[in-house]
Amino acid sequence: MDRYKSFFRGIAYAGYCIVFLFAVYTFEKSIPDQIYVKAGEAIDYQFQVPVTMEIQEDSSPVAKSTNNANVRQSYIVTCRLFGIFPVKDIEVVLVDGDAVYAGGMPIGIYVKTRGVLVIGTSEVEMVLASQCILQSRPKTMRITVDGELGKGVTAKDVALYMMSKMTTSGATGYFVEYAGSAIRNLTMEGRLTLCNLSIEMGARGGMVAPDEVTFEYIKGRENAPQGEAWDQAMEYWKTLKSDDDAVFDQEVRFDAADIEPMITYGTNPGMGMGITQNIPTTEGMGEAAQVSFKKSMEYMGFQPGESLLGKKIDYVFLGACTNGRIEDFRAFASLVKGRRKADNVIAWLVPGSWMVDAQIRKEGIDKILTEAGFAIRQPGCSACLAMNDDKIPAGKYSVSTSNRNFEGRQGPGARTLLASPLVAAAAAVTGVITDPRELM
Repeated sequence: MDRYKSFFRGIAYAGYCIVFLFAVYTFEKSIPDQIYVKAGEAIDYQFQVPVTMEIQEDSSPVAKSTNNANVRQSYIVTCRLFGIFPVKDIEVVLVDGDAVYAGGMPIGIYVKTRGVLVIGTSEVEMVLASQCILQSRPKTMRITVDGELGKGVTAKDVALYMMSKMTTSGATGYFVEYAGSAIRNLTMEGRLTLCNLSIEMGARGGMVAPDEVTFEYIKGRENAPQGEAWDQAMEYWKTLKSDDDAVFDQEVRFDAADIEPMITYGTNPGMGMGITQNIPTTEGMGEAAQVSFKKSMEYMGFQPGESLLGKKIDYVFLGACTNGRIEDFRAFASLVKGRRKADNVIAWLVPGSWMVDAQIRKEGIDKILTEAGFAIRQPGCSACLAMNDDKIPAGKYSVSTSNRNFEGRQGPGARTLLASPLVAAAAAVTGVITDPRELM
């Protein structure tokens, strides 16, 4: 019997090897031989699995020219699957010009020097094996927020408030449309923050119907339609909204007046509260919920029923795809201007892209931050998921503008408190959790 078990186990291992080799082969075929990158920017090729890209030591730049742009130089780069397996050598070409094209199609120049995992880790196996992924059609949900947002309340606070009421699974299986006067009054970047956090409620995605705010944000940008093409695009874009009599599978409503600056106290984004409120107690919780809640409190070092105001913090992180935009840096700078970073705080301010970095310097925000004792780091993911050396030490508290506060998310043992750029700024200059409205 043991002989048969060994035989079938060997067959299973061989099968795994075949699937892996087939996945590597098909993945290799999906990588282009050449990537064009705008000079002064970095690589942005959206891989479906984790990939590192390393410039070969003996790769020397070669001057070139093409019909599409003036090419300054090119390098040979090795793509490594999961940072280990060399899959393919590609040519990365640096170019000048306002637009970069490959095969007649514009390609992105947003800064990333590694592949991006755009699906859940449990789905990677499916992609590796077949280069396909099975998705079911989501149900529809409309979340309406009416009224006027109060002082110091941002789109990040709106999202954290929704999650505190709906939990991190409240929108599972749905695609969410955000509506209502409070949503309409958000800036475009505020809307991007809100939609970015839809996945944290379990949703497949989120959207705000395009309107004049959307059109003004796009108008005049690089690669935006011009002239007659703009008019045609506008006509189409204006149709991309739900009908007035549309019926959603679920409707959820909130009052903007109920939302204040938010902060999380636990180990998932749904464990949030208004900054002046107290951590909930276990009263009314089921047995399983109590076990999970107590485990979270033990990890965070908090007690049920206590207030977080005045709690000493160690780190502040401004950045991530949630809050690494120019408006986030403007908000942060508006609160720290004329003040100084607290001595007990280590602050990492990380723009979401080189474009944001350039705008920060163009507007003089970097000077405001420098005078206040802060330094701007290179764009990237950084402490959002403990990239490179940007890890929060075990037991230390980090007020972070990122999107997830799971155990160990910002480093083994790190204690993350999610918040808006304004709350982060208030903590950075006081050294403790502070209601930003007191400094505004």
